[in-house]
Amino acid sequence: MNKGKPVSVLFTEEEGNDSDLLYCELIQKARYGESFLVKSQGCSVGAFVLGGTEKSPEDYYFSSKRYGSRDAAKTAASCLCRLAKIERSIKITPYSGGDFDVLLLFLKPERTMRLIQAYTYMNGSPAEIRTGGIASVCSDCTAYPMKGKPGISPGCKGSRKHSRYSDDELVVGIPSQLAGEIDAALGKIPETVE
Repeated sequence: MNKGKPVSVLFTEEEGNDSDLLYCELIQKARYGESFLVKSQGCSVGAFVLGGTEKSPEDYYFSSKRYGSRDAAKTAASCLCRLAKIERSIKITPYSGGDFDVLLLFLKPERTMRLIQAYTYMNGSPAEIRTGGIASVCSDCTAYPMKGKPGISPGCKGSRKHSRYSDDELVVGIPSQLAGEIDAALGKIPETVE
């Protein structure tokens, strides 16, 4: 990463606090050194994605004019990758070598390409980018990697507006079970410019 540190996300049985900050804001603050232990955060879409509520964001998506019809908004909400109802807290910290469920990185496109190449190094199967340009940090790069695959997103209006990561960065979520394999492969694949 050119700016900040990778962010560790760990679902834990520890008792967390309620936060008014949005999940993507918590991630961005952790990128620059802060740590959080939260049982809830301030984003209704994030709450739906991270298992805090069953209330779909389809009405919000439609009323905010993100979609041209109620059916499109309903489809978009139903396609979000989300976690089952959880009773746990989320520990969000700058990565320092400890346990994590998902590691979030903000990378320039070339660095993202190398990470994808490292992921495909062992078996050649391509990484699948699954995004609708919504719920990027919570759905695309946290909930989706919890299924064991890397999440890659160009971002979303909410995360870019509220956490203000730069226009030339992509968000990447790496599940813990792939991190060692990807790290080892990064040392073996050719550099972009040799």
